[in-house]
Amino acid sequence: MPSGISQFPLNLTPDRLQFDEQAFRLISETPYSDERSERVMLSPEVMARLDKSRAAVMRIDKAERPYYGINTGFGPLCRTRILPENMGQLQVNLLLSHAVGVGPAVPDPVVRLMLLSKIAALSQGHSGVQPTIVERLCDFLNEDLLPVVPAQGSVGASGDLAPLAHMGLPLIGLGRVRLRGTEMDAAEALEACNLEPIALGPKDGLAILNGTQYISAYSAYTLTRAKNLLRSADIVLAISLEALRGSNRPFDQRLFELRSSGRGADCAANIRTLMEGSEILESHKDCSKVQDPYSLRCAPQVHGSARYTIENAWTILEEEFSAVTDNPIVMDDGDVISAGNFHGEPLGMQMDFAAIAIAEIANISERRTYLLLGGEDELPRLLMKDTGLNSGFMIPQYTSAALVSENKVHCHPATVDSIPTSLGQEDHVSMGSISARKALQVLENAEVVLGIELMCAAQGMDFRRPLHANKALEAGHAAVRMAIPHAEQDRLFTPDINAATNLIRSGQLVAAVEGELGEGLR
Repeated sequence: MPSGISQFPLNLTPDRLQFDEQAFRLISETPYSDERSERVMLSPEVMARLDKSRAAVMRIDKAERPYYGINTGFGPLCRTRILPENMGQLQVNLLLSHAVGVGPAVPDPVVRLMLLSKIAALSQGHSGVQPTIVERLCDFLNEDLLPVVPAQGSVGASGDLAPLAHMGLPLIGLGRVRLRGTEMDAAEALEACNLEPIALGPKDGLAILNGTQYISAYSAYTLTRAKNLLRSADIVLAISLEALRGSNRPFDQRLFELRSSGRGADCAANIRTLMEGSEILESHKDCSKVQDPYSLRCAPQVHGSARYTIENAWTILEEEFSAVTDNPIVMDDGDVISAGNFHGEPLGMQMDFAAIAIAEIANISERRTYLLLGGEDELPRLLMKDTGLNSGFMIPQYTSAALVSENKVHCHPATVDSIPTSLGQEDHVSMGSISARKALQVLENAEVVLGIELMCAAQGMDFRRPLHANKALEAGHAAVRMAIPHAEQDRLFTPDINAATNLIRSGQLVAAVEGELGEGLR
């Protein structure tokens, strides 16, 4: 059996857990069912590592020297010694005092990823936590017993203290949970699952609280969806190009051999694939148009730069998701070191960059929506024949403009800010939790903006009939038309926007196109 978490379809290496997009989707989106075969369990190798590090912690209760958070208080109380008989209560008090989160509850998919990341981190065997706690976190994931975690309160430096305290309270029978979708007291949920509250010992509460699992979970959830957004953006761009009778010349591979930075070549290759054999493209190859606006012509440079940024963030995420971000850390030789692995800067900074990249996908998408409404290239103005009496698709573009503007506010980097906490003991904090949380908001806005472009581009492509585009692109257009009928006159467009957004968000648009292609887009 490989080292790490067993009985779950994750990519494993002998000494370190590794996660991919499919694993993140599976664990975050799969609720409990009796038929579910994916169960998270700890391998014997993990249990051996946990036992070894726990033994090192248990030797400390009689040690003369202070060990932070084990036989001392926390933060500015780090010089206050704790008697051995009070070490368990110290850990309980730690959870109680730090569970001060506020705001809306963290979405269930993110909570599942928080649990998975905490299991992965503790399974490295450098936290000194009692093995029962890691096993119980596996039980939570397997039973879909999800702690209710308020979204606000972490400054992302001594780990995500407040969110992880709320995540940890149900281990001792306190707090609120959602058991298979129903919210209740943790004690009631434990009883329903035949689980007992855990009695905390030395270091246990600190190991639960210290870490960047809140940032990691939000990052994994957001970046997984961002990858789908980027593939969707290329498809929507291609539909807009067909609707606007744009040129495919700016996507010539030779151009990207001359400027290889970023990932523009990937976007260009996707567009060439999606426009190959298009009757619409063939019909205007000798037209007098000299060049297209930037939102069409420069799309590979913009989409590619966003891809590059998301790929960089993903690389850091893979390193961080199962990293040891505890404090103090128990080394293999039993040495216990108090350091700063809990600081959230690595992912926090990447998620600031990711928010900017995702916002740019929305920015350029909104500009293409604006182009589609202008009545150029023989398209009806506002994408409707009888305008005046009808406003056509004028106002959905307002919604895009509003969301794009909102995203610009969210793109202020959180990691450039720091407010000292813990009476100055924690004098530089990352605010990485805010970076990760606002990146998700930018992503959700971008999905709507891209959905609006998709809705408008499909309407524009209708006016190119009887000519047809590439078969794969026609499959994407057909997916839109199955969800949204062509509009001859004004109607309530919000359901249409929601339907188009769902095609993006659910991955159905990508699936329809790739199903016809027989292979994945880049």
